[in-house]
Amino acid sequence: MSRVTVSIDPHVHSDDSYDGHEPVELILEHAAEIGLDAVVITDHDVIGESKRAAEIADEYGLIGIPGVEVSTAHGHLLAVGVERMPPRRRPYDETVAWIHEHGGVAIVPHPFQRSRHGVRERNIPVPNREDGAGESDASAERVGVEANGGVADVPEVDAVEVFNAWLFTGYRNRRARRFAAEHGYPGIAASDAHHLEYVGRAFTEVEIEGRESVDAVTADDVLDAIRNGTTRVDGRRAPIRMAAKHYVGAAGRKSGYYARTGAVRSVTAARRGIAEVVSTARVAVSQGAHRAARVLSWVT
Repeated sequence: MSRVTVSIDPHVHSDDSYDGHEPVELILEHAAEIGLDAVVITDHDVIGESKRAAEIADEYGLIGIPGVEVSTAHGHLLAVGVERMPPRRRPYDETVAWIHEHGGVAIVPHPFQRSRHGVRERNIPVPNREDGAGESDASAERVGVEANGGVADVPEVDAVEVFNAWLFTGYRNRRARRFAAEHGYPGIAASDAHHLEYVGRAFTEVEIEGRESVDAVTADDVLDAIRNGTTRVDGRRAPIRMAAKHYVGAAGRKSGYYARTGAVRSVTAARRGIAEVVSTARVAVSQGAHRAARVLSWVT
């Protein structure tokens, strides 16, 4: 049987998010240039620009997939492949069930990182094991698990974000990988980009069976492949294979885009870009000094 591999960044924010910065056209242009086959705009609790991005994705040679990062009562949840905004502030398991009813896949983003509204482990709906092997007291109380001979029919998530490029340490990513492996969930990697240059910094390779080329792959094919677990994550290595094109390419695309769409926006974008470069440099210097101090404390 024929098969093809597509590269997708399933967690990206546009300027429709309160904390996003770039328009979807620029994100799509950049994603295509660095070699992605799809990018899912997952703005916070709004879906309008994501749907528009999915509608125009083919103009950039990309697979169009809508999505949203919804705020549940227990933390953030990615709804990928849905056309409507899920209800907000509902329990995690209810939101997962809603996503499934509307044809999407439910992916846990940056799990366990409470400072970024990541869900706690006990709130991710997973069925109890009959023998209780390996279960902690906390896991026995997870949301959605009802006593039924030790087994529960719960609306499980479809995948777990096991590599989020915005986590400053590897601890949460490692913990997410362990959780996904323990429960047999597919692993997803994503950039969680809020700025253009970070799009694709981490991404997921999805293997699609029954297709001769990427051009023949549909959004439904990608969703089915995620459900089936035919995923591989990239982004653990630094720099990853796309890194060389990110920063220089992103700067050029920003300049070109804002030049086309208006001088005022171009000047604003240029100022913002300079501020971001300075801020990034300051963070890098600060982190380097902090790490050096830690190393010295270990050897002294």
